[in-house]
Amino acid sequence: GPGALLKAVEGAEDSQQAGEDDLVALNLQEQDLVVGLAASGRTPYVIGGLRYARQSGCTTVAVSCNPDSPIAREANIAISPVVGPEALTGSTRLKSGTAQKMVLNMISTGAMVKFGKVYQNLMVDMKATNVKLVDRACRMVVEATGIGREEAEALLKQTDFEVKPAILMALTGLDAAAAREKLAAHQGFLRAALEH
Repeated sequence: GPGALLKAVEGAEDSQQAGEDDLVALNLQEQDLVVGLAASGRTPYVIGGLRYARQSGCTTVAVSCNPDSPIAREANIAISPVVGPEALTGSTRLKSGTAQKMVLNMISTGAMVKFGKVYQNLMVDMKATNVKLVDRACRMVVEATGIGREEAEALLKQTDFEVKPAILMALTGLDAAAAREKLAAHQGFLRAALEH
């Protein structure tokens, strides 16, 4: 839980039931994807969670640095980066942790692409909540459309600094309301809105 972010909760990973209970509390649906991580591949908490998720009809993924690990056998998909022995024996936060973080980055990046959060190589669904992000939003509109910075800023002001409708406006001539409506009709996918 949240307390584990600041202080170790010793022994929590040793209970398969706790892994199941935590997922029960989330009210999983069949369309959910559950990813279990364990450097060793044998953490009981992760095994219990993956087993419950799979029995609930969810797609499950195990990420472990030990091929053919117990968690790999519990999951529909096993991802097992081979990293070799740790430089400091038992310190899985080094190579294993780094490899697992890279796998999670790939999974989350793929999900963002699949859900229409990306156009070309731009994170067009980001929220421009500060000066730095407003600047980034402006640069994205310029890059995606080829318009000048001043025009990009003007379009972004009309969309409350939402990048996708600003790009759609620049490339189609739609106003902000029509651009939002067209995006909604295409479930937020900018490419689909531009092509149809």
